[in-house]
Amino acid sequence: MRFDLVVIGAGPGGYVAAIRAAQLGMKVACVDMRSTLGGTCLNVGCIPSKALLHSSAQYDQAQKHMQDHGIICSDIKLDLDRLMARKTKVVDDLTKGISFLFKKNKVTSFQAKVSFESATKLKLIHPDTKETQFIEADKVLIATGSESIDLPGIKVDETKIISSTGALALSKIPESMVVLGGGYIGLELGSVWARLGSKVTIVEFMDRICPQMDQEISLNLKRLLSKQGLDFKLNTKVISAKIDGNKVAYEIESEGKTEKLSTDVLLVSIGRRPYTDGLGLDKISIQLDNRGRIPVDAQYRTSNPSIYAIGDVIKGPMLAHKAEDEGVVVAEIMVGQKPHINYDAIPGVVYTHPEVATVGKTEEELKADQIPYKIGKFPLSANSRARAMGESDGFVKILAHRDSDRVLGVHIIGPEAGTIIAEAVLAIEYGASSEDIARTCHAHPTLNEAFKEAALAVDGRAIHI
Repeated sequence: MRFDLVVIGAGPGGYVAAIRAAQLGMKVACVDMRSTLGGTCLNVGCIPSKALLHSSAQYDQAQKHMQDHGIICSDIKLDLDRLMARKTKVVDDLTKGISFLFKKNKVTSFQAKVSFESATKLKLIHPDTKETQFIEADKVLIATGSESIDLPGIKVDETKIISSTGALALSKIPESMVVLGGGYIGLELGSVWARLGSKVTIVEFMDRICPQMDQEISLNLKRLLSKQGLDFKLNTKVISAKIDGNKVAYEIESEGKTEKLSTDVLLVSIGRRPYTDGLGLDKISIQLDNRGRIPVDAQYRTSNPSIYAIGDVIKGPMLAHKAEDEGVVVAEIMVGQKPHINYDAIPGVVYTHPEVATVGKTEEELKADQIPYKIGKFPLSANSRARAMGESDGFVKILAHRDSDRVLGVHIIGPEAGTIIAEAVLAIEYGASSEDIARTCHAHPTLNEAFKEAALAVDGRAIHI
């Protein structure tokens, strides 16, 4: 069986690439080990975590905040089984949606473990029957994504010491939870279980959470999450952790002092690494870089010109939407088109409450690169829609070039930040100035008006503050 393109991996990058390539007239197959399509993101990542974040936020609102709106909720109960069942249904419905899109676009799907026999020949081992099958392809796209990084000496069992996958499937609410890692995933999952009743502590090796984020945003996010009951141990290293009866005993070190503690559940969330295990890359002379990534050129070609790679297995942020864009672009490159991606316009979102969304350069990066800049900032406490919602914590921050006024970075903390950031991404993609944004009419009353006011503030002419 021969195809124009075989895509390895059915996550956001892989399935999007397969569909786009099929739209462009290629005969396409997509191979994935899972029984359901969608990869980590859809099955045990972005989608189930957002379902739990939304459900837990509803519970938190009913418990603590609805009375502010004159809605009195009494005798509130949590049905964790039903909450988890809803999450599972969301995932199931969406995976079926990808199967439908594959059929609609005539993409052949294989559930199998795959490895290279040569640059054009792939070996498939089907998990149920253990049967071996060989398929051939003119081109192969590696889109196998990433997996959680283990901490040396700490064994994840997905019951007491868990990864993000285990954190999405707990059968009961732990009394206490320690999260190792103050990045996007750890903060989101920590927020879920804190809202549902766990005492959550975030342990971070660096001196602040989300250390790649604009520092001002990072510090404010920690302050607001602390108000919600999350504890933080920064500049702290975990030395060891092991299951001890019904608890997890762990030892930490901070400022030269060690401390032995215990918790009901310990979540290891210290990052992710590219997943390329078992592909047989040595057979096709592809060597990984020092971070386990597959080197590619500007057209996403590996050192073998018939093999391409995208998403988490190559350099750049490990984000589903980055992989999706690369999936579209690489398919179009394969048929001779000349698309591009502006990697300075890839947004990042933390779906805590409040949300954080960023795009472009941070203030610290601009200082390090000695790029002259000016700042426009507008607090949500002065935005009428945020006040009406009772969601006035946060602000919008715009960084623009001091001389050209071109927008270089936008950083938002507040309600619906992940939605508002799309306007900022568009501004950076098209090279807009803060003046362009300031002179664009925004509907009133909306949260997006804070973005316009921050643009006005770049030149010191914000109206509503």
